[in-house]
Amino acid sequence: MLRYRGLLFSVCRRYSGDGLEVDDLLQETMLALWNQREKLFSITLAPKQAGWIWRVARSTCIDLQRRTPPPSPVPDDYDEPAPDNSLHDTLHELIALLPEPDHTIVTMHLEGYGYKEIGRKTGMTKNHVGIRLMRIKEKLREQWNTK
Repeated sequence: MLRYRGLLFSVCRRYSGDGLEVDDLLQETMLALWNQREKLFSITLAPKQAGWIWRVARSTCIDLQRRTPPPSPVPDDYDEPAPDNSLHDTLHELIALLPEPDHTIVTMHLEGYGYKEIGRKTGMTKNHVGIRLMRIKEKLREQWNTK
């Protein structure tokens, strides 16, 4: 199961957006795989194992969603509260105050760039980017706690 945990998580994540529901789907999938372990152990080639595990996981997720009752409808007079972005804004204010290249490193990290890509763009090694990012996070934490 450890070999295919990424596959299982991605399948379960595809069928649910909620973290708790993903955990439930993972648990049900693991149980289904455990109940069919003789079939799993009879497949010797890894690609065939992965395909079979994917099919079991997908079927289990679909079955569990079919058995789960739909959520109750939202009343017509429900007025959704306005989102509170104050924490988000405060964090971005703190990031904007960072000196260069710290600001660039954090911004690129938040945009999804990996350490290697950030290093290439800033002229640092991958390890140096990781260390620098860790120190920046500590600095932001300290500033956050003093606000």
